[in-house]
Amino acid sequence: VQLQASGGGSVQAGGSLNLSCAVSGDTFVINRIGWFRQAPGNQREWVASFIRGGGFHDVGSINYLDSVKGRFLFSRDNAKNIVTLQMNHLRSEDTAVYYCGANVWTASMGTFNYEGQGTQVTVSS
Repeated sequence: VQLQASGGGSVQAGGSLNLSCAVSGDTFVINRIGWFRQAPGNQREWVASFIRGGGFHDVGSINYLDSVKGRFLFSRDNAKNIVTLQMNHLRSEDTAVYYCGANVWTASMGTFNYEGQGTQVTVSS
């Protein structure tokens, strides 16, 4: 399984950026997938994630870090195995390297955690 992150860049405070994460590989099921970030000198911080539901009618849930609620929007394209983090009203404190991570089951390997490469988001005030 591979996670390919894209997007990011530099923007002024109040602006918007989109991050995408494409998951590829042999037959797999994504149990959880989300975004983390790490600013210089800080520990890695969870930002948003989707957790797969457990039943036929359970579509799963999306959760956000409190400081990004109402500003960031997590979406997923199941057909393309792509998740997107739309980041609006960006603040300087959102500046960090963003990582896409997922807990994935594959028929060949079982369940493991995977992580994509980081992508830099820089917000200038």
